Amino acid sequence: MKTAIIFDTEYLTDAGALGRLWFGPEDPDPMLVQIGAVTLSLEDDFEVLARYEAVVMPLDRQGMPCQATPYFEELTGVSNARIAQDGGTLQAGLDGLRDFAAGAPLWSWGKDELYALGVSCYLAGIAPPIPAHRFGNVRNLVLKAGMPQEDMARLSSNELGGYYGLPNQDARAHDAVDDALSIAVALRHLLQKSALRPEDFDRPVQAEGQAPRAVG
Repeated sequence: MKTAIIFDTEYLTDAGALGRLWFGPEDPDPMLVQIGAVTLSLEDDFEVLARYEAVVMPLDRQGMPCQATPYFEELTGVSNARIAQDGGTLQAGLDGLRDFAAGAPLWSWGKDELYALGVSCYLAGIAPPIPAHRFGNVRNLVLKAGMPQEDMARLSSNELGGYYGLPNQDARAHDAVDDALSIAVALRHLLQKSALRPEDFDRPVQAEGQAPRAVG
C-alpha cells in the first residue's frame, strides 16, 4: 500500500526562546524530547493507519540528562517525570521513526528534520539514520492546494485541521502525536476533495514545478 508519514516533534524550549531563536544566555539547546508520527494511506479513502510515539531523554553537550523547564512541561504536557520514566535514547527514537516509515516519505509542518532532528543529532554526535531527501515540507503541499501564504505564516501544526473546519476536540496542542494527526486529517481532507493527488507526496524535496535556485 502506498503511504506517507506525517510527523511532528517537541523539543526543549523556554518562555520567549522561539523569538530569540534559542540564542538567549539561559535558553536550552532545542534538543528533541518527543516524536509523533502517523501513517497516511494514499489509496482508497486516505485513512490514518498507524501511530508512532517516542519520548527521548535529552542530554546536554556533556552527555548529562537535562531537565525540561516548567514552561515546556505546561506547553507540551510532557513532564520531567514522564521523560525519566519513558525517555529512551535519541538513536532509538530516530531508528524507531525510520522503521515505522518503512521507506515512505516523511512530511512535517516546516522543516523539523533540520530544526529538531538535525540539531539533536549534531549535539549527540550521531549520524541521522534517515537521509534528508526523504523529508518534505507540508507547507509546499498546502500551497499547491491553494492556501494563501499569509494564512500559512500564522498557522501552527496543531491548527491545520481546524483551518479546514476539521477540529479534533480530543487533541492537545503541542503534543507531537496529536499535532501529526492534525496535519494528517487536513491532508486527508485535501486528498478527498482532489485538491491534492497521491503523487504529490512522491517528491518531498521540493514542490512540483519549483526549480532549485543557485545562491551566490
